This record gives sequence, structure tokens and C-alpha cells, in this order.
Amino acid sequence: MTLTHSRQSTGDADPSRTGSTDPNLQAWVDEIARLTEPDAIVWCDGSKREANDLSKLLVASGQLIRLNPEWRPNSFLARTNPKDVARVENRTFICSNDEADAGPTNNWAEPSAMRAELRGVFAGCMRGRTMYIVPFSMGPLGGPISQLGVEITDSPYVVLNMGIMTRMGETVLTMIEAGEPWVHTVHSVGYPLIDQSGITRPEVEWPCNDDKYIVQFPDTREVWSYGSGYGGNALLSKKSFALRIASVMGRDEGWLAEHMLLIKLISPEGGVFHMAAAFPSACGKTNLSMLRPTIPGWKVETIGDDIAWLRQGEDGRLWAINPEAGFFGVAPGTGETTNPTAVSTMWGNTIFTNVALRDDGDVWWEGLTDKAPDHLIDWQGKDWTPDSGRTAAHPNSRFTVAAAQCPSIADDWEAAGGVPIDAIVFGGRRATNVPLVAQARSWKHGVFMGATISSEKTAAADGIVGELRRDPFAMLPFCGYNMADYWGHWLKVGKELGTNAPAIFQVNWFRKGPDGAFIWPGFGENSRVLEWMIRRIQGTADAIDTPIGLLPAEDGLNLDGLDLSKEAVDQLFAIDQNSWLAECDLTEEYFDKFGDKVPPALRAELASVRYHLKD
Repeated sequence: MTLTHSRQSTGDADPSRTGSTDPNLQAWVDEIARLTEPDAIVWCDGSKREANDLSKLLVASGQLIRLNPEWRPNSFLARTNPKDVARVENRTFICSNDEADAGPTNNWAEPSAMRAELRGVFAGCMRGRTMYIVPFSMGPLGGPISQLGVEITDSPYVVLNMGIMTRMGETVLTMIEAGEPWVHTVHSVGYPLIDQSGITRPEVEWPCNDDKYIVQFPDTREVWSYGSGYGGNALLSKKSFALRIASVMGRDEGWLAEHMLLIKLISPEGGVFHMAAAFPSACGKTNLSMLRPTIPGWKVETIGDDIAWLRQGEDGRLWAINPEAGFFGVAPGTGETTNPTAVSTMWGNTIFTNVALRDDGDVWWEGLTDKAPDHLIDWQGKDWTPDSGRTAAHPNSRFTVAAAQCPSIADDWEAAGGVPIDAIVFGGRRATNVPLVAQARSWKHGVFMGATISSEKTAAADGIVGELRRDPFAMLPFCGYNMADYWGHWLKVGKELGTNAPAIFQVNWFRKGPDGAFIWPGFGENSRVLEWMIRRIQGTADAIDTPIGLLPAEDGLNLDGLDLSKEAVDQLFAIDQNSWLAECDLTEEYFDKFGDKVPPALRAELASVRYHLKD
């Protein structure tokens, strides 16, 4: 096999370099090259020239559509294979050495057996393709909370997205060669262009494979991904590294890797506060990260919309970074009324995936505007009109754009040491039971709140709790080890923080009235809830103690100018004893799935809720 090694470079880098001076990195690249048999190897530098060259290559091959530069400069549309449109949880594996370490919420596979299986599917999978070496930093380069990684991939689409989502390029290689540790990640679309006999086949618009593997080896800090070119399956810096592998690193090293947004709040008095918030899918996470407050004098700035890494600082407080450099957001439902900041962020330099194409060369998706265009080309390349009876954009269609383009981005979003966290917020999508906002009485109670986050699969009727979809800490698909041990780790971190621990709150924007309509208006009005949290931290807002936590005292929530009746407010905070006792039973059943690994402190919190409900 003959390989052409090349490395594009910028600045003072040596353009003649054909590899790495780090022996471990070079040996790994050579090993993967021997296994996958690419035609060429390119060491990526993250430069604009490199991105432009890859864009031209993908446009020429029909794998990207260049959008009208008048409406959307330097932006592109990708259409995936209909079989490759989302994360594949049933093909996502945690290959810990000990099966018990994966726990009941993860798919476990024995590591040596999985390695043998992977070597079988990766053998020759890059024939006819270029293998790209993508060095990247999660978090600001050289920051105390940041981590380095390298992704090997045969997808130029992945390289383009990694250039937006991470700090990617030559500087990271230099840091690795200076001895910095790094995480190994390998990816292939699983569509070789030449078979074992040397017979070629043509390229397709979206190469992928029906067989897919998203495999994490937490003990050796490795990720192997095969068969998908889409999002979290292929951008291995994201869920695979930043959550599944990093959560294990955090457990071992005393920090936290979380599925959390980060925001900065500025009060009318000029006070500055930082919040981290965990929400499952479809619970308003991105909207909250780019919130435009409706109450006078308050300002919210964006630090991150999806992932946060948190570590205790020298001052004893909890500090956090957004390890990503971009947003990989869900397009449908993102519009001028729901999230105008996100829409403004996508003015250009954006990669759209599986959205619809307008006749003028711009993009559209459901929720972008109130009225759909009369004609579109849908995400599968078919003609579409409002009478087509199907969505124009895929429900999980995406946009990839640099966080630096966000109009609400905070000036300290790239602070090397992160920002100090004043409050942590958990939320789910609940039509019943859970009040608009509650404050935890302690860190342990807050961990209990996070461990019992849930959304209702079915509507609850007559005060009876419906079937709950549990998503503890919004980490169900992303925790790289046993979830009960993860709760224990949170308790340990809280013990280390002591009196420096942030306040913890739980919110529910989605409670419904007897008519089935949402009671709380949400969106920008959520700033009223954030205001109460900040006033609680400052000690200027009153609360009443209830069996499930501290709720705003009467008239404690700023509702000025909001058309909300007293009856509606009462419904937002109503605590039904029987429904809550039934929920406690469901929580106990859930805890029992984890056996004796559930921390005694959480069972004690459950017992406390029950006791006070019956009191």
C-alpha cells in the first residue's frame, strides 16, 4: 500500500512535515492507516484555506450545496441518507472492563470482543478515500479545564464541522508533541470506494453504512465510530468525548462533564452571575441559553448551549467552561419568535444539514417563519408545497455555526479558567406535579432533584401521574459509567465544595391547566424565574418550605405586566399530596433498578419527601 502523506500548514509551521514528532501519535496514525487502507493521509491545520478547499471539494462532488451568498454567505446545505439522520442509541456501546461499571442505562459490550468486531468492519474501510487527522482542543487552548483529542476520519464533512465545533489545528499538534495528554477517536463512514479485489464504485451523495457502531472505551479513553456520517455519531468531540469519555475522566479526576448550557446574567444593579442548566431534549435548552429577558434591566448572555465542564477552582468555588467552539443546534422550532438570537447567529458561515432549500437558494425549516414558502425542495431533494402532507425539513435537521457569531455571546465565554457558577438548574417537561420553580434545601436535595428529572410520555389525567421517561441530569444517553455511581460522584463533589457549592433549582416551564393548555407563557418570560433565583442567592427573595423544596413566597415572583390570574399562579405551584406520593413510589422503583449502588443519601431524600408529604 502506498500512501501520500501531506500536512497543510499556516504561520511558522513546517510545510514539509509529513507526520508527527510524537511517537505515540505517529504510531497510532500508522496503525489505523494499515487497518483502513486509505489512498492518502492529510494532517489538518484548521485554516480557512483548508476549509475553503474542503468546501469546494464537497460542492464539486455533490455532497454539499452552496447556498445563495447574497442571503447566506459562505454557507452550505448537506442532505444525509434517510437511514442516517440521528444518534443511534441502540448501536452505542460503553466497553468498560467491568460490566457493572456501565450500569443498567448503557449498552455494554466486552472490550476485547468488541475490538475484534471493530477491526473486522474497519479493515479496508477507507480504500479509495483520504484519511484526515484532526487534532482538536475541547475548551480554550491550554486552559486548566480543557482537554485535547485527535479524530481520524474519512469524511471531509466531519472535518468542516469539527473546524467549527472545536479549536482545531496545528497548535493542538504542537501541544501534543510537547507532551500534553490526548484522547484517541477514530471514525469512518464505512463506505470504501474500492473493494478487496480492486473494483471501484462511484461516490454517493451521503456515504454511510447500514451497520453502525458508536463505541466508547472509557478505561483507555478511546472512541471508535463506524457507519454514520451524522452529527453526534461522527463528530466525536461532542457527545462521545465531551460527555461519555469526559464523564469518566471527571469521575477519576474529581470534576464534572455535564449536558448543560451556560449563561451569564446581569442584574439591573450591575451584578454578574453565572448559571449552568441541564434539560432533556425538547425542554427549551437552546432557547434559555439565548434568552432575551422581558423584564426591564436584566440581560442574559450566552456562554454555551449544550455541554459544560465544571471543576473546583483554587478559591474553592465551582468553575465551568463550554468545551465547544460552536453550536450544533436543532433547526425546526428555531425561529424569529422562539429564538431570534439563534436565527441572527446563522447569518452566514453555517453548515445546514437536512433542512429545506428555498427557490432563491436560501434555507427554510418548520418554525423559522410563521408562513411556509409556496414551494421548496425538501430535505430529501423532492419538490414540496404546504399541501405535501409531510415536513419540508427533517425533525432532527441541524445547523453548525461558530459560537463567536452569536449576538448574545458573553465576553468571558472563552475565559481559560472558566466562569464561577452561582446556580445549577434542572428541568424536565412535566404537565403535572412539578412546580414552575423550586429551590433545593441542600446540595444533597439538589442531587436528588437532578437524579429524578423526568418527562411524561403520556398525558396525566385526573391528577394521576403518567408514565415517566427518566433522564437523570439530562445525561441518560451520555453518562459513560454507572448512573448510580455518577450520582455518588455528584455528592462527593458537593462535599468538597462545602459552603462554596452553588445553589440548585428545579424548573418546569410546561405545566398545563385543566384545559390542557400551558399555564406559563415561557420563552422570554422565563427571565422572571431566573430573577427569583438570583434574588434567592442574594438573600433578598423570600421562600416557603414545602415537602418538595423551597417555593417562591406569595408575591415573591415578579409577575408585573403579565396577564396571569391568581388561579393560574396557584396551579403553577400546586402540590397534590396523592400525586406526589405516587411519584415517590415510581422513584423508588426507578432507584431499585440500580440496586445497592444508589447512594444512601438519595434514598434518605426520598424518605424525607414522603415523610413531609404525609405530615
